[in-house]
Amino acid sequence: MADITNFAPTMRDMNRPTSTPAPALKGARVWMVGAGGTGMSGLARLLLKAGAHVRGEDAEGGAAVDALRADGLQITTGAAHGLPSDVDLVVATAAAGMTHPTLAAAKSRGVPIRTYAQTLGLLHEMRTGVSVAGTHGKSTTTCLLTWCLMRAGMDPGFIAGATCTALGGNARPGAATVPAGPFAGRGGLLVTESCEFDRSFHALHPAAAIVNNVEADHLDCYGTLQAIVESFAHFARQLPPAAAGGYLLIAHEGAHREAITKGITAHFETFGQHPKATHRMERAADGLVRVLRDGEETLRWRPRMMGEHNALNATAAGVMALRLGASREAVEDALSDFTGLDRRQQMVGLARMPFGDVRVFDDYGHHPTEIRVTLKALREETRARRLLCVFQPHQHSRTRELLNDFAGAFADADVVLLPDIHSVRDTDADRASVNSAMLAQRIAATGSNVEAVGTLDAALTRLQACLQTGDVVVTMGAGPVWKVAHKLVSGGAPTHGV
Repeated sequence: MADITNFAPTMRDMNRPTSTPAPALKGARVWMVGAGGTGMSGLARLLLKAGAHVRGEDAEGGAAVDALRADGLQITTGAAHGLPSDVDLVVATAAAGMTHPTLAAAKSRGVPIRTYAQTLGLLHEMRTGVSVAGTHGKSTTTCLLTWCLMRAGMDPGFIAGATCTALGGNARPGAATVPAGPFAGRGGLLVTESCEFDRSFHALHPAAAIVNNVEADHLDCYGTLQAIVESFAHFARQLPPAAAGGYLLIAHEGAHREAITKGITAHFETFGQHPKATHRMERAADGLVRVLRDGEETLRWRPRMMGEHNALNATAAGVMALRLGASREAVEDALSDFTGLDRRQQMVGLARMPFGDVRVFDDYGHHPTEIRVTLKALREETRARRLLCVFQPHQHSRTRELLNDFAGAFADADVVLLPDIHSVRDTDADRASVNSAMLAQRIAATGSNVEAVGTLDAALTRLQACLQTGDVVVTMGAGPVWKVAHKLVSGGAPTHGV
């Protein structure tokens, strides 16, 4: 067993790159803390494919844990039962602090601890990593790119922070080697959603990367937009040089392109609607999307996903797939067939009301830009008489830092209902600094019809009371607000916790 050094006194420090030698995953006995998380459960399957022996624990259990158990993994649930004696490596979810009993035990025994991102970085060293980064659109673009490569017969591995039915979940191991294209013969393609939170994507080692956009977010750990831009620039500088195949595809606008590409050695190209973009996207009134390079068409398709933002996500995925060796025909077919992923403009179903059916959608959007573009797409595509949005703010610090941006994000909604803020990583001071009523006041000042409603139960009750013929509903947020959409469609009355 290769040496694995435990170098991290805190979870935040663990997200930062080190010179610690990478462990040999093949044959390693790995213990997963938080194994039922969306990313962690997918990572468990990738570690199995890499030859590791995987077990673990999860505080709550659920469908993801049941699926891992069905695959033969031993996963304990509930309170931590103690770290087994025969563990070579502990992989921990970011939600676990170093005071977690299992992590404390590992530290006291000298058992190495790695975060999700660091472990993904180890897998990158064994495979040909392709990272998808950016403030918005990471999950969608990751799944789109994987779908294109699968349809082209390139058998990629992937891992994303959302479930995609077309891909069979949120992760797949893929082939051991790349079958074609510029990386043919190398370790198999591994497409990874790569998050900038706490600079965790600095632990990755991709051969190629996409940067969709860069905006102010995660200010609880960055503080300023300038720090975020520099973090993305650091990520881009880690790509291999062009002579070794290093490649960056970055948005021509909205991604601080000049600052991020300054000093990188990888070859880079741009995509977007700007006339000077390397790969220029055109979106016709009838829905047809075309991509042109130097005036020559390279891709065309008619998407099934709504919105200009998704056409740009698909453009990035399609261009990268071509770069990796996929055929134009396969990419166009894939982009035309892709129906989306869970909690991204997902139609939950029809709510049966006395006056008729109401279409109900759900979306993960929790940043002002995501809210704005999603509501705009729903307004244009559904032709709703009224569009009602139930938005659950995610994290007090984010809500406070972006309060004015949130206030202007709901112009396309006719009615906005705001449940209480879903608290994540917030301090007592954060929670005292802002609430949904304060956000409602800011939104109301823009002329929107908005109401702070309290609990999710209260949101469902208020929603049911104000629905009318021809309405369309969308629940939005990174927290459990999706339960409101499902309860509305099922026709059930509010219950504790919806």
